[in-house]
Amino acid sequence: MIRAAVAAAAIGLTPTANAGGILGDYIEPAAVECGPCDDATSGIFGDVGGGCGLGGCATGGDPYTLFGEYCGYSIGGWVQTGWHDDGLPLFNSRPNEYQLHQAWVYAEKAVDGSCGFSLGGRADYLYGTDSQDTQAFGIDNTHWDNQWDNGPDYGHALPQLYLEAEYGDWNAKVGKFFTIIGYEVVPATGNFFYSHAWTMYNSEPFTHTGALLTYNFSDDIDVFGGYVFGWDSGFEDNGDAVLGGAAVQLTDDIEVINNFVAGRFADNSGGNERGVMNSLVAIVQLNECWQYVIQNDILDTEGPDGSTARETFGVNQYLFREVNDFVSIGARFEWWNVEEASVGFHGADALSVDAFDFNDDIDIYQLTLGANVRPHANVVFRPEIRADWLFGRDEFFAASDNVFLDDADGYQITIGIDSIVTY
Repeated sequence: MIRAAVAAAAIGLTPTANAGGILGDYIEPAAVECGPCDDATSGIFGDVGGGCGLGGCATGGDPYTLFGEYCGYSIGGWVQTGWHDDGLPLFNSRPNEYQLHQAWVYAEKAVDGSCGFSLGGRADYLYGTDSQDTQAFGIDNTHWDNQWDNGPDYGHALPQLYLEAEYGDWNAKVGKFFTIIGYEVVPATGNFFYSHAWTMYNSEPFTHTGALLTYNFSDDIDVFGGYVFGWDSGFEDNGDAVLGGAAVQLTDDIEVINNFVAGRFADNSGGNERGVMNSLVAIVQLNECWQYVIQNDILDTEGPDGSTARETFGVNQYLFREVNDFVSIGARFEWWNVEEASVGFHGADALSVDAFDFNDDIDIYQLTLGANVRPHANVVFRPEIRADWLFGRDEFFAASDNVFLDDADGYQITIGIDSIVTY
C-alpha cells in the first residue's frame, strides 16, 4: 500500500503526523540501507523523500515528544527560527533579522481503516513570520484567519482543520487541508532546504477547503479525487475546482506522482481566475544513499475577460546524499518561467501595459546548496547558500513594485541558516 497511513514526512515528528505533503501523506519511500540507518527510528525529518538521504536515521537518541501518542491521539509541533542576509519573497522576506518563522502546534486523531471504519481529524495552528503567507489569503477579507496579524510581519494562521475517515482502502478528508500539489510543503519539517522554490510559492496552492477522497487501488497505486473551494481560502466559496491525481510506485526505486487542480481557482475580489495547474514529480533512489527528484509544474489560468492571468512553467531538480548519521547534503536547481502575457505577474492593473514592451518571458534560475545537521533527533540545523538569476523585464517589476530580488537586481547570492526543534 503506497499511501502511508502513518507518515511523518510533511509535518511533525511522530508517526501519527500526516499533513498532505506529496510524500508525507501519499508515498511510502522505498526501503534502503545506509550504514546504521537500518534499526533507527524516524528522525526529525521522518521519511521525507524516502531512504537514508533525508533523515531516515534518528541521531542522538530517540525523539522526545511532550505528549506522545495514545490510542491514535497525538499532540506535537516544532519551533523554527532563522536568519538570511538578503530578502526573497518566498517566506524568507525579512533580511538580516533573526526571526521566528514557525511556532507550530498540531492535534490529531489518526485513522486506521485496516480493521473497519475509523474516524479522526486534525487541527494545526501557526504563529510567526510564515503565517501571513499561510493564512486564507485567497479572498481579501476578514474571514477565517486572513487578518490575524501581529504587526506587519508576524501573525497567526490555522492552515488545517479537517475530519478524516477511513474504511479499508478508502480514505476521506473533509475540511481545510494542505494541498497534494507539488513537492515542497509549508511545514518546515517537510523540506530539506531552509528557503523555498519559486514554483512552490508562486505557482502552487498551499491549502484547500473541501473534500478529498483517496483510494488504494493496489499495493503500488493510489488514486485521489475531490472537490475544493478554489485555492487558499477559509470555509467560504473562493472557487469551484476538481483536485485529483495518482501516485504510482513503478519499481522499488522509482516513484511517480501526478496531481492536478482544475476549475475556478479564485474569486479574489471579482477576479474569477480559472484554469488548470498540474504537478508531476518523480523520485529516484539512485543507490543506498543518493536520491534524485525532478518536478515539473504547469500553471495556465485566465481572467473573466479571457486574458491570460497566470501562465508559468517550472522544472525543479533535487539531489540528496547522507554523509553520516548526523549530516546530509543536498542541491536544488530550478528554472521558473513566466509567460509574457501573464498579467498576474506583470502587474498590468498597476501600470499601463502600453508603457512596456512585452516581448520577453521572465525566466528565473536558482541554485541552492545546503546541509542538514542533526545533533539530536529533535534538532536540525539547515545552513544554505543560494544563487538566483533573473532574465526578462526586471525594470517593469521594479516599477510595479513586483520585485523578485532585493533592489530589483537581476542576480543575488543569499546566505541563510535556520534551526528546527520538534516537541
